Amino acid sequence: MNGTDASSFGALTVRDFLQRLASADPVPGGGSASAVAAGLAAALVAMVASLSQDRPRYAEHAALHVELRDRGRYLAERFVELADSDAVAYARFAQALKLPKDGEGDGRARTEALQDAARRAAEVPLETVEACLEVVLATEALAGRSNRNASSDLNVGAMLAAAAARGAAANVLVNLPSLDESDPFVGEATVRVDTLLHEIDRLAQRTREVVLSGEVREPLAAAPVASPV
Repeated sequence: MNGTDASSFGALTVRDFLQRLASADPVPGGGSASAVAAGLAAALVAMVASLSQDRPRYAEHAALHVELRDRGRYLAERFVELADSDAVAYARFAQALKLPKDGEGDGRARTEALQDAARRAAEVPLETVEACLEVVLATEALAGRSNRNASSDLNVGAMLAAAAARGAAANVLVNLPSLDESDPFVGEATVRVDTLLHEIDRLAQRTREVVLSGEVREPLAAAPVASPV
């Protein structure tokens, strides 16, 4: 699924998505909800950047505004894809749980299917956490370098992204116990999530501090990009 498919969550109205989320259907669930929340944060980044364009007062940051407007729009679409992928991953795991387990061969096949499905169910929300880092990199970069009338929206974007990251991280961690302890991915994902969350929280807090202080900042040499953390 993708943001343009009729089967995608992106094709639903906000009300329809909320009704789906509130239903007894296990999908969409927390992983998809986290991705959608992050998508709202990314859209706010694009909005603040757009509201800062072609304003003489912020002319020295013009290149940053164009870059982060486009990045925000891209990330908003990316999070819709991740919301869809999370639902698919959960459905695959649920199907694996229903596989027969009585016979020796059946039990082995079921275990392998569960391992594969659980790994994917952890990988997708991990991608969401990683993308949330890109959002808060953008909010921090725009803070003090964008339209002050939209600074509260920037702060909301940072807080939404941080909350979404924690929701997605919880979905990573809840799936790891279903994997074999010897799988290096278990330890790597645990460390990766912890490191990402610390950096996301730091950048979201820095965004908040700059917004609340009203600080005016010097231009950046280049728009920030996510680096390994």
